[in-house]
Amino acid sequence: MQPTEDSAVGAALDRFVQRHGQRFPSLHAPFDPEWRSPCELDTVTQPPPRQVRWRPLRRPVPIDPFAGLARALEMPIHPDAKAFWGRYWSGNLEAEAADGHVSLLQLWNEDDADRLVENLIGHALAKRRARSPFTVFFACTEPDSELFLSIDNDSGQIMLEAPGSKPLRTVAPTLAGFLDALEPAPAADDDGV
Repeated sequence: MQPTEDSAVGAALDRFVQRHGQRFPSLHAPFDPEWRSPCELDTVTQPPPRQVRWRPLRRPVPIDPFAGLARALEMPIHPDAKAFWGRYWSGNLEAEAADGHVSLLQLWNEDDADRLVENLIGHALAKRRARSPFTVFFACTEPDSELFLSIDNDSGQIMLEAPGSKPLRTVAPTLAGFLDALEPAPAADDDGV
């Protein structure tokens, strides 16, 4: 039996997270007592500012953060997007792709999932104004760039986009293949905390 695309994306994300964890066993972020995550390991108080160590935490049961979004947009959300966004609690994961730097966006906590849906509603409205097919963003490119990567909601292809416009080009035929080709990279502000 062949795996479904959903399981192919989940397995590819698992492989990337494993490669990333082997290279970077724990990561850090500024500690915010009002913005906690299940993926936090511990808090580092010295030297200031306070940091939290974290690593991606696979959810025992994947979630579907898009049920309300699908109703609001009156369209189903591509299963690859559900598989990607529903699998881990994590901070963003840095990587190198064939075309340059990529920051895989992730959900830190439940409130972050709500913000994702709000941002995707705004993205959907901008796509409608541009008369462009709906996409689900999942990664940013270089830090000083407005370009981002998305999943075409109809085909599942990976697209390079700029805000408010039609996709610039196809980057990869599938999300699973794109994830398998990524190499883990350090965060821009990684100072070894």
